[in-house]
Amino acid sequence: MEEQKKKVILSGIQPTGIFTLGNYLGAVRNWAKMQEDFHSAYMIADLHALTVRQEPADFRKRILSCYALLLACGVDPEKSIAFIQSHVPAHSQLSWVLSCNTQFGELSRMTQFKDKAAQHADNINAGLFTYPSLMAADILLYQADLVPVGVDQKQHLELTRDIANRFNGVYGNTFTIPEAYTAQGAKIMSLADPTKKMSKSDPNPNGCILILDEPGAIVKKFKRAVTDSDMEVCYREGKDGINNLMTIYSAVTGLSMDQITADFAGKGYGDFKAAVGEAVAEHLRPVRERYNDLMNNKDYLVECYRKGAEQAERIARRTLDKVYKKVGLLAK
Repeated sequence: MEEQKKKVILSGIQPTGIFTLGNYLGAVRNWAKMQEDFHSAYMIADLHALTVRQEPADFRKRILSCYALLLACGVDPEKSIAFIQSHVPAHSQLSWVLSCNTQFGELSRMTQFKDKAAQHADNINAGLFTYPSLMAADILLYQADLVPVGVDQKQHLELTRDIANRFNGVYGNTFTIPEAYTAQGAKIMSLADPTKKMSKSDPNPNGCILILDEPGAIVKKFKRAVTDSDMEVCYREGKDGINNLMTIYSAVTGLSMDQITADFAGKGYGDFKAAVGEAVAEHLRPVRERYNDLMNNKDYLVECYRKGAEQAERIARRTLDKVYKKVGLLAK
């Protein structure tokens, strides 16, 4: 029987700093699992990050650190294409062509533009407005079949599909129409306010776990996690804090909610919080160790991201050449 062709999956992350536990359990850990089942490409989306003004020296450090984190979390450059977006010029080149095939009204309806414009009223730049065109180029360059997206990116993926269908309709079949991929990732909430998503921008530093936090700091934050006045460790409506802790504990131990409830029957929240903190600290230990090893071997990191860029460029160039020919640009 003929072997089924592996689908292409692409995802990216902006170099905004150290990943949170939410980034890791909700997305990045799954990327390592996906590379076994898909032709996978993962990028550090540094061009997208330029929509917010960056301090150059710090930005360069964060890009390299983010790339090292990607590898430390299990992305294998021998199994996946792991690259830095700006190292593949075709992203910017295709983005311009797609911008010329995207309507102003489509971009102005993007809710994320409205939200970010409100947050950065002093820097509402054109890049923020045309961000979805670059995201479409990121995806379509690699003929991606699947794109893991969160709720905040679903509208952008729908626009990518619209742009691809429109281009195919005008110029003939050119792009694969991508679909959203829903991975089995845990949704992790703030430890300080379990009704809100865990975020680095949390005003309460105890609300967020960074994956490079020291074990002692991790345990301390979990001990301070907001819960309810009940004392029963069980997953049910109205127990947002405990539900969040159980979700985290399940994600790092593999235990079911029923098993967790049984294991902590008759025990208080204090025991449970300490157990969650210790389990998370131990789970993240190899990630921290691998990251430190990589940052002490920058030559290897450079070798990996250059190799990734070469692999990505070969695929991207094929798509871009096809697009340039179809829109009538003169071959060089």
